[in-house]
Amino acid sequence: MANIKGQMKRNLQNEKRRVANSAFRSGLKSAVKTVEVSVENNEKEAAVEALTVAFKKLDKALAKGIHNKNYVARNKSRLSKLVNTI
Repeated sequence: MANIKGQMKRNLQNEKRRVANSAFRSGLKSAVKTVEVSVENNEKEAAVEALTVAFKKLDKALAKGIHNKNYVARNKSRLSKLVNTI
Protein backbone atom coordinates (compact mmCIF):
# COMPACT_ATOMS: atom_id res chain seq x y z
CA MET A 1 0.00 0.00 0.00
CA ALA A 2 1.27 3.44 -0.88
CA ASN A 3 2.11 5.80 1.94
CA ILE A 4 2.59 8.87 -0.25
CA LYS A 5 -0.47 11.11 -0.43
CA GLY A 6 -0.21 11.73 -4.17
CA GLN A 7 0.13 8.04 -4.92
CA MET A 8 -2.88 7.19 -2.74
CA LYS A 9 -4.96 9.69 -4.71
CA ARG A 10 -3.64 8.28 -7.99
CA ASN A 11 -4.64 4.75 -6.88
CA LEU A 12 -8.19 5.91 -6.12
CA GLN A 13 -8.45 7.63 -9.49
CA ASN A 14 -7.11 4.58 -11.31
CA GLU A 15 -9.63 2.31 -9.58
CA LYS A 16 -12.51 4.65 -10.44
CA ARG A 17 -11.42 4.73 -14.09
CA ARG A 18 -10.96 0.96 -14.20
CA VAL A 19 -14.51 0.36 -12.97
CA ALA A 20 -15.99 2.92 -15.38
CA ASN A 21 -14.05 1.52 -18.34
CA SER A 22 -15.01 -2.07 -17.56
CA ALA A 23 -18.68 -1.07 -17.33
CA PHE A 24 -18.44 0.74 -20.66
CA ARG A 25 -16.67 -2.23 -22.26
CA SER A 26 -19.42 -4.53 -21.04
CA GLY A 27 -22.09 -2.26 -22.53
CA LEU A 28 -20.22 -2.23 -25.82
CA LYS A 29 -20.09 -6.02 -25.92
CA SER A 30 -23.84 -6.14 -25.20
CA ALA A 31 -24.54 -3.72 -28.05
CA VAL A 32 -22.51 -5.81 -30.48
CA LYS A 33 -24.23 -8.98 -29.28
CA THR A 34 -27.64 -7.36 -29.85
CA VAL A 35 -26.75 -6.72 -33.49
CA GLU A 36 -25.58 -10.31 -33.94
CA VAL A 37 -28.73 -11.74 -32.35
CA SER A 38 -30.99 -9.51 -34.47
CA VAL A 39 -29.24 -10.67 -37.65
CA GLU A 40 -29.50 -14.28 -36.50
CA ASN A 41 -33.26 -13.85 -36.08
CA ASN A 42 -33.60 -12.07 -39.47
CA GLU A 43 -34.98 -8.88 -37.89
CA LYS A 44 -33.80 -6.20 -40.32
CA GLU A 45 -35.27 -3.14 -38.54
CA ALA A 46 -34.03 -4.23 -35.11
CA ALA A 47 -30.60 -5.01 -36.54
CA VAL A 48 -30.29 -1.56 -38.16
CA GLU A 49 -31.31 0.19 -34.93
CA ALA A 50 -28.92 -1.93 -32.90
CA LEU A 51 -26.19 -1.22 -35.45
CA THR A 52 -26.49 2.55 -34.94
CA VAL A 53 -26.25 2.09 -31.16
CA ALA A 54 -23.23 -0.18 -31.55
CA PHE A 55 -21.54 2.34 -33.89
CA LYS A 56 -22.05 5.13 -31.34
CA LYS A 57 -20.58 3.00 -28.58
CA LEU A 58 -17.61 1.96 -30.72
CA ASP A 59 -16.90 5.59 -31.64
CA LYS A 60 -17.19 6.60 -27.99
CA ALA A 61 -14.76 3.82 -27.01
CA LEU A 62 -12.28 5.17 -29.55
CA ALA A 63 -12.67 8.73 -28.27
CA LYS A 64 -12.22 7.63 -24.65
CA GLY A 65 -9.12 5.60 -25.57
CA ILE A 66 -10.65 2.34 -24.40
CA HIS A 67 -10.13 0.62 -27.75
CA ASN A 68 -7.69 1.01 -30.63
CA LYS A 69 -8.80 2.55 -33.94
CA ASN A 70 -8.18 -0.71 -35.80
CA TYR A 71 -10.37 -2.62 -33.34
CA VAL A 72 -13.17 -0.11 -33.88
CA ALA A 73 -12.82 -0.11 -37.67
CA ARG A 74 -12.72 -3.91 -37.81
CA ASN A 75 -15.85 -4.29 -35.70
CA LYS A 76 -17.79 -1.60 -37.57
CA SER A 77 -16.94 -3.27 -40.87
CA ARG A 78 -17.80 -6.74 -39.57
CA LEU A 79 -21.16 -5.63 -38.18
CA SER A 80 -22.05 -3.71 -41.34
CA LYS A 81 -21.37 -6.78 -43.48
CA LEU A 82 -23.42 -8.88 -41.10
CA VAL A 83 -26.45 -6.57 -41.28
CA ASN A 84 -26.18 -6.35 -45.07
CA THR A 85 -26.52 -10.13 -45.35
CA ILE A 86 -30.20 -9.91 -44.29
